[in-house]
Amino acid sequence: MSTPVRVRFAPSPTGPLHIGGVRTALYNYLFARKMGGKMLLRIEDTDQNRFVPGAEEYILESLRWVGIEIDEGQGVGGPDAPYRQSERRDIYQKEAQRLVNEGKAYYAFDTAEELDAMRQRLEEANAPAAQYNSITRMQMRNSLTMKPDEVHACIDAGDPFVIRLKTPRKEEVRLNDLIRGWVNVHSSAIDDKVLLKSDGLPTYHLANIVDDHLMGITHVIRGEEWLPSAPLHVLLYRYLGWEDTMPQFAHLPLLLKPEGNGKLSKRDADLGGFPIFPLQWTDPTTGQVARGFREDGYLPEATINFLALLGWNPGTEQELFTMDELIASFDIAQVHKAGARFDIQKAQWFNHQYIRQQSDADLAPTVQQQAEAAGFACSLEKAEKIAALLKGRVNFAHEIFTEAGTIFNAPTTYDENIAAAKWNDDAIKAVTVFRDALQAFEGDFVADSIKHALSDSMQQAGIKQGKIMQAMRLALTGLGAGPDLMLTMEIIGKEETVKRLEKALTTLKTPVS
Repeated sequence: MSTPVRVRFAPSPTGPLHIGGVRTALYNYLFARKMGGKMLLRIEDTDQNRFVPGAEEYILESLRWVGIEIDEGQGVGGPDAPYRQSERRDIYQKEAQRLVNEGKAYYAFDTAEELDAMRQRLEEANAPAAQYNSITRMQMRNSLTMKPDEVHACIDAGDPFVIRLKTPRKEEVRLNDLIRGWVNVHSSAIDDKVLLKSDGLPTYHLANIVDDHLMGITHVIRGEEWLPSAPLHVLLYRYLGWEDTMPQFAHLPLLLKPEGNGKLSKRDADLGGFPIFPLQWTDPTTGQVARGFREDGYLPEATINFLALLGWNPGTEQELFTMDELIASFDIAQVHKAGARFDIQKAQWFNHQYIRQQSDADLAPTVQQQAEAAGFACSLEKAEKIAALLKGRVNFAHEIFTEAGTIFNAPTTYDENIAAAKWNDDAIKAVTVFRDALQAFEGDFVADSIKHALSDSMQQAGIKQGKIMQAMRLALTGLGAGPDLMLTMEIIGKEETVKRLEKALTTLKTPVS
């Protein structure tokens, strides 16, 4: 492209950032990086009634956690500051007034009661839409129906008013969406939206158009819920004289419930027992805590990989991507139109893959902290070995300690089914011989040496090793299945291994045949 790509992520600080918002930010980021462009962060806080303290900081921290780097904008700065819309009201007021002066917008003085009465009349008349539009505006109190001196008198008297767009009555509005193709809407379906509210702040419709133009945004990549507003935005670009530099639009598919029927909501997450926000969020008013992907144990790399494939497919069999690989592979044309089902099991699968790839040293501190919190002594060296043994069996790092229960605790009970099937005379002989071999064992008590000791002692006793391994595991852990037994013995140590074998010999009885 001749014009450098510039995209923006423009969330509202009305609460925690939805995971769908993170995906929108991610797709903007991937597109910008792929095209060698820049990504801006703008805070759209013009709805002061819905402003929530702490939400802006939450948004910034969420983006940092998943690795989305902002080139310009809130928290970073840049040539188009300020990037908080509440600090740009003079700019919007100027453009709204220009539209009024040019006859493309108008003052409306209607009260809430008058608006309600209008809607009621339309509903009683079975009108197709109870809205303020090119027909109904001529029956309302606005600068199109009032005399100029009345309008000036109302303004001078401080009467509250809004500025509405003067939507044309019979025009075709078209835009070519990068994902959905051509979208055609007749202007009769577009109502006269409020552009500037009575408090002097703009609505989203005016503010985002003005800011996108002034900030040089070339592509607007946003959620499907904004598609119905896109024709209105095209009209605004036309009225403001900026249609030639209007950005290209791409409306992303919805994130659907796990069942696939309807938009994903917080209630779905609560019922399904999974997070819907990137980070844990505490409501500043109620104190209610909502779960976060980070606090639930998801890694940022796994979260990004999961989200990237919710609505986009690279056209290959590859599923695991680094951020650099996602950037290299991303193509906005390969984003689907249909909604993407939010499969939390798939998110867990991704996390499992990334946990497996993590180094034992990185996982060890979590294991050590949990062990010590539970009252067990655990060196970092031991924690690393536990991580190596068990990381392939868990979805989350915090599950490693839970899986390590048989390492920290000698068995107090034994699986009855395994005992009945495998604890026989050969098993007793094998455990006895192996115990004796370990008592005489000298040298480093490591998995390879233990394996040789077991093999040698079984050979000397004339016992086939394969037939007694489940019984050996039963004696050491109380279970019939689990992770590598040689590494397990290395971790619990020679003394504890011998102790457990002796306990099994005195506790377990040979079943009577």
